[in-house]
Amino acid sequence: MTVDELAVLDGAMCILQVRGVRPFKSKKYDITKHPMYKYLSDHNPKNAFNIERFLSTKLRAKPTDMFEVYEIDMDDAVPAEAFITNPKDTGQP
Repeated sequence: MTVDELAVLDGAMCILQVRGVRPFKSKKYDITKHPMYKYLSDHNPKNAFNIERFLSTKLRAKPTDMFEVYEIDMDDAVPAEAFITNPKDTGQP
């Protein structure tokens, strides 16, 4: 298809590029006809994904939640220096 043919392409047609397949001409799909259209933000702005609200979620414990508590004696703990495998990796300049 030449640039001229693309310029005069019918408004109801489109060129689809799908990975692994050569580009091809197809009729445009009217998303308002899709059965799940009501879940899109085009239909209802309340359906828009809010990244701020998604990232601000925090785990909140409920009074009925059960937890296991462990006590650790730091006198018996392995010092952090024991985990350094590279002597140059001491974190000091």
